[in-house]
Amino acid sequence: MVSDINRRDFIKVSAATGAVLMAGAASPARAEELTPIQLQRPQPGSGNPLMQVLWKRQSARQFSPDPLPVEVLSNLLWAAFGINRPNGMRTAPTANNKQEMDIYVATAKGLYLYDATANQLNPVLAEDIRGLTGIPAQPYVKDAAVNLVYVADYSKMKNYFFGTVREEVKDLYTAAATGFISENVYLFCAAEGLATVVRAEIDRPALASVMKLRGDQKIILAQSVGYPKKAS
Repeated sequence: MVSDINRRDFIKVSAATGAVLMAGAASPARAEELTPIQLQRPQPGSGNPLMQVLWKRQSARQFSPDPLPVEVLSNLLWAAFGINRPNGMRTAPTANNKQEMDIYVATAKGLYLYDATANQLNPVLAEDIRGLTGIPAQPYVKDAAVNLVYVADYSKMKNYFFGTVREEVKDLYTAAATGFISENVYLFCAAEGLATVVRAEIDRPALASVMKLRGDQKIILAQSVGYPKKAS
């Protein structure tokens, strides 16, 4: 009998405690109870190099036809998605470090694939396809020194530690990774005085065919990079 009474009392106390907790959870603090926090103005002249570069970051759609020197192109690609640690990790993150993103580099001489491990550009196609990396409404793409084409290799996105990844999740991961890489390019261009713009309008089926991509490779975005067009 004692144990039954204790059990009933325990149930009553537990129910009452749960009700109090639920009531507290259902009554969050109201936003109007907070006061605004006045932020300071940005200080690009503070001596912080990153602040200065961020101040200069912008998109541009007019390019000089001048090619990029090898040293500039090398630094550009390393900043985008190069290896910055002895363990092989990169300047831009990828989910579970799958490193599924490939950067194809379209130049006046041809199309190349960036190999970060060997630190070289491997030939893919001996043809100038810069104009094909955009659409007719983007005539400037054929003038840019290089057009970077960001391609997700879904074959590298297997065996995640949390199991099979759905296609829509893969799309999300690769979109995020491409965003990180393209912003690295923006910051490098701002620091080096280069012009750049990232682009989503691409005839993906046509470009994928020319690039001879496999079915498990997907073009995410393209990004034009070059010297600014000289004032006439």
